[in-house]
Amino acid sequence: MERRSFLKKAGTGLAAGALATPALTQAQTAGLPEIKWRMPTSYPKSLDTLFGSAEFIGKRVAEITDNKFQIRAFAAGEIVGALQVLDAVQAGTVECGHTATYYYIGKDPAFAFACAIPFGFNARQMNAWWYYGGGAEAMAPLFKEYNCVIFPAGNTGTQMAGWYRKEIKTLADMKGLKFRIGGLAGMVLAKLGVVPQQLAGPDIYPALEKGTLDATEWVGPADDEKLGFNKIAQYYYYPSFWEGGPMLAFLVNDKKWNELPKPYKAALETACGEANVRMMADYDVKNPQALRRLVAGGTKLRPFPKAVLEAAEKAVYEVYDELSAKSAHWKRIYPEWKKFRDEQFLWFRVAENTYDNYVFSSKVGAAPAKKK
Repeated sequence: MERRSFLKKAGTGLAAGALATPALTQAQTAGLPEIKWRMPTSYPKSLDTLFGSAEFIGKRVAEITDNKFQIRAFAAGEIVGALQVLDAVQAGTVECGHTATYYYIGKDPAFAFACAIPFGFNARQMNAWWYYGGGAEAMAPLFKEYNCVIFPAGNTGTQMAGWYRKEIKTLADMKGLKFRIGGLAGMVLAKLGVVPQQLAGPDIYPALEKGTLDATEWVGPADDEKLGFNKIAQYYYYPSFWEGGPMLAFLVNDKKWNELPKPYKAALETACGEANVRMMADYDVKNPQALRRLVAGGTKLRPFPKAVLEAAEKAVYEVYDELSAKSAHWKRIYPEWKKFRDEQFLWFRVAENTYDNYVFSSKVGAAPAKKK
């Protein structure tokens, strides 16, 4: 596959080649057309890591092509609503868009594979599946049906499980909970008695404030602090079993993609590859700082009860069986996805998990307590 060949040569998966990609010279861009694209996103401008990732792609493409290929990012609502990005790209209303594809499970639940599904991959495993585990090839036919080409363009890492007005001590506390939650997780939690609601980012705070919602999840401390959820709901739970490593997507209308000169295609893929690495790095710097501020301000940090996690995991496989009966793409993709996931989990248990569990709990290298 030509695209996979490019990724390996460019080092997009490791960001090595991508970060070193030089700009085209004026001589190299001579004769190439000037192109301007519009890129709606699913995020408000206040979320500088999510929206900033889209802006970064446009900036890098312009830098690489000597400003001859320009892509302008638009916040949610400026061109289309936060949850209509796929529709706009499919219709050719815009050339491209930046979004989370699990927003579109109403069209086909298999769209969630290109973002995150409950008890699925962490960020590294997602990259492994997409770049070298057959993920890109598995997803291509689905996106082709919607006139789209897709590229990984960010990852948040494992997210938090959200903000709750009341403490969740038992599985019974989940029943009747009006919970803003996207993707397939809503289907899973519905089996536990939760009332799931999917709202775009800008609409969450007002709903939580008015009591239309009892709880909400978004991303993690850095973004959640900006959106102010801690001002209304004091209990902050972890981890998000539904988003172990959600990938953000750059979608391109396939007709527009095919019209691009090869140097512009390479520039765009390179920029998306860089964005895919940089987003999580940005969150990994910002989240610890934001979490400290939130806890210092009164946020009550809590782990999800084990009973809730176990009940959700049992429910998730019921949902997956149901989806296999409803979606031909889900039925086609899931068996190989699950096989790859199980292999990844086996490996991560051996080295990664053992290392993490030791060093994160060790007191040997812990910072000494400050003297009073």
